[in-house]
Amino acid sequence: MPAYLIANIRVKDPAKFAAYRDQVAPMIARFGGRYLIRGGAVTPVEGAPALERVVVLEFPTMAGLKAFYHSPDYTPLIALRQEASDGDVALVEGYEPG
Repeated sequence: MPAYLIANIRVKDPAKFAAYRDQVAPMIARFGGRYLIRGGAVTPVEGAPALERVVVLEFPTMAGLKAFYHSPDYTPLIALRQEASDGDVALVEGYEPG
């Protein structure tokens, strides 16, 4: 079953965030993940969502997503992202019909 990392990021330091973005993309692919959403325009249509830079990553399984997120390679990049931005991140189980 697929699993997703969903993030809403508020960039504070664009240069540091660019360094994070450049380093994390190949790591996501190495762990079998892919971008579904990568900071595109947000158009609220109901309520008042405080969405800024939305990122959605898809991984084949929750185990694979957790292996990426908790890997020793990603740990320093989490610190870099947190220096460069504030945000909310969640790991979400996907849905398979049937």
